[in-house]
Amino acid sequence: MKLLVDIGNTRAKVAVADAAGVITEVGVAEKLHRALVEEVLRMAPVEAAILSSTRGDCSEEVALLREMGIETLRLDHTTPLPIGIDYRTPETLGRDRVAAAVGAAVRYPGRNCLVVDLGTALTLDLVTSDGVFRGGAISLGYSNRLRALNEYTATLPLCEPLTAGEEPFPLQGHTTCEAIERGVFHSVCFEIEGYRCRLEADFADLCVIVTGGEAKYFEKQIKNAIFAEPNLVFCGLNRILEYNLAQHATTKK
Repeated sequence: MKLLVDIGNTRAKVAVADAAGVITEVGVAEKLHRALVEEVLRMAPVEAAILSSTRGDCSEEVALLREMGIETLRLDHTTPLPIGIDYRTPETLGRDRVAAAVGAAVRYPGRNCLVVDLGTALTLDLVTSDGVFRGGAISLGYSNRLRALNEYTATLPLCEPLTAGEEPFPLQGHTTCEAIERGVFHSVCFEIEGYRCRLEADFADLCVIVTGGEAKYFEKQIKNAIFAEPNLVFCGLNRILEYNLAQHATTKK
């Protein structure tokens, strides 16, 4: 069994992958702690772990895992990857974006993929059919757009995210709160749709994969997209770990 740790902007998520690559999420916490790792170790022996963090230095978490006897790979810009990276500043490239790109290449090999991650930030990344990460775009996430309107204006209220139903919301709101709710909701939808339309002109058979904690709000509204990818980052982390373990085994020979 392999341990997969994804430390995001607001929470740390832990999952395990078995020998067949089946991924099971174990827990979520504000930060990685000993009790969470002990819960994993009670399930089965851990062969190795990989840790990805968007918070910068994660030496404390890596030290914890190694102290508990788990061989740990820290994902950074020097880590060997099973895909190519076409990015001028790989040292600044978010580890979660890298892992999601690898996950897309694993799940949809030979396809051009637009990976849409709806979380604290909204990221839209292109992975081409030849297995290369081609860069992407970053903007403010859905909930944070709502907060920004409240925090950076004098009188606009803080509104809650809308959960999309089968029918699209009208474009026009008839109260200030409705106008904010619909304006922000549609801004995310239009951003994703516009990005996809521009890419489809250059990349045939584009597969749109939507993941992240806020994807649930848009599942019924973004057409022709694949939403069943809650473990895309974990899938990528598992593949990166497998790739490095295999390289290490080859080197030892």
